[in-house]
Amino acid sequence: MTSFTFSRQVTWPALLASGLWLAGCAQTPPYERPGMDIPAAYKEQAAAQAQGIWKPAQPQASTALPETWWTVYGDAVLDRLQQQAEANSPTLAQSAARLRAAQAAVTSSGAAALPTVGANASSSRARSGTQLSNQGDGSSTARISTSHSLGLTASWELDLWGRISFGVSVAQASAQASADDLAAARLSLQAAVAQTYFSLRAAEAQAALLGETLKAYDRSWELTRNRQAAGVASSADVAQAEAQYKSTQVQLLEAQTTRSQLEHALAALLGQAPAAFALEPTATLPAPADVPQALPSDLLQRRPDIAAAERRVAAANAQIGVARAAYFPSLTLSAAGGYRGASLADLFSAPNLFWSLGPALAASIFDGGARSAAVETARANHAQVTAAYRQTVLTALQEVEDNLTAAAALAQEEQLQREATAAAQRALDVVENQYRAGTVGYLNVLAAQTTVLSSQRSLIDVKSRRLTAVNALLKNVAGRWEVLPPA
Repeated sequence: MTSFTFSRQVTWPALLASGLWLAGCAQTPPYERPGMDIPAAYKEQAAAQAQGIWKPAQPQASTALPETWWTVYGDAVLDRLQQQAEANSPTLAQSAARLRAAQAAVTSSGAAALPTVGANASSSRARSGTQLSNQGDGSSTARISTSHSLGLTASWELDLWGRISFGVSVAQASAQASADDLAAARLSLQAAVAQTYFSLRAAEAQAALLGETLKAYDRSWELTRNRQAAGVASSADVAQAEAQYKSTQVQLLEAQTTRSQLEHALAALLGQAPAAFALEPTATLPAPADVPQALPSDLLQRRPDIAAAERRVAAANAQIGVARAAYFPSLTLSAAGGYRGASLADLFSAPNLFWSLGPALAASIFDGGARSAAVETARANHAQVTAAYRQTVLTALQEVEDNLTAAAALAQEEQLQREATAAAQRALDVVENQYRAGTVGYLNVLAAQTTVLSSQRSLIDVKSRRLTAVNALLKNVAGRWEVLPPA
């Protein structure tokens, strides 16, 4: 690094002209949002298939997110759990801390554009060497000196070619990305709380169903024992009834274990120890929200993860300007003043006053290619985050399409499964009457009972999966949807 100090012969107009010329050479590339287009609506919706319109994505600020989107389920317990998660989640606390650090970095980067003022004070006593004595005996004595000083210093780097302003832009875009990261973490937490809650209620419903089924199987087992005692049933019928009862007990234990584990997971999401958290069982699943017939794909622009990815592209673009500015010298205006003297008593007298004022230009002449490597690194990072942004958008589109398909299909599956369950129950009623009349064997009853239980469990599973798909879809579109106007 070489430093140049300007003399009186260097005029300020010439200095400013050279600075402006160099500033033009250090401009960062103008920022444009990545050229990622999204369709006007989704493939999996019939109302959207005729539209085929594409437009550039315009990610929006995270403040567009609704704060209580989960209230569409109409579940007061879920509302309370979401409030607890918002207040106590360690995950949100981490994201909030990262945001505060990013905001502090903005303040720090902006401070570099302002003058720096400092104060100093010192007092020293030193031995400067020896001198011959005037006694003529060849002896020597040490010279002792005392110095006191008090002063102020100031310096200001002129941002002629944008190194500081580009750094501020990098910090601001990074802070905006951190704010969107916090919104994304909040949305993910809310969706995870809702999904875990739905799964817990589904496990309760399964356990309740299995508990009621055990009562029916116990009555069947008792019936076969009575029929065996009367000589109209075989020991095989009794053994089969017992096996069915015991295997259902196993299924009930599994459902209860699943429910307990989901309660533990929910406690962790709420920032609580599992031992300190308990949820009253209801065995009732809330109804899923109705998915609109037409869902505009520009809802993705509200997604905070997409907005965060776009802000990182902006930060990477500004970082190219920071790297380019390193090619040019730094121009600093410096000033210093104060008092310096040997006696503390008269330190503030006029003869002890000193001051200095002037510009300094410092530039690196040879760095072995470090600056060009830094520029290439910045460009490569810009290309990387641009590709990451595009992948984020594509992944978001895929998630919405997947869950649109699942939500539509599962709504139909639920209706069909209800019909299948009703048919299985009717068949069981007929077979049980036939068994009591002695016209069919117990194997027929066993098969019918198994079919009914399987069908009822499948219905609960379909309801749970439908809730999962709708909940994921709400998360995919940042918590709410709006219906397209009719064509």
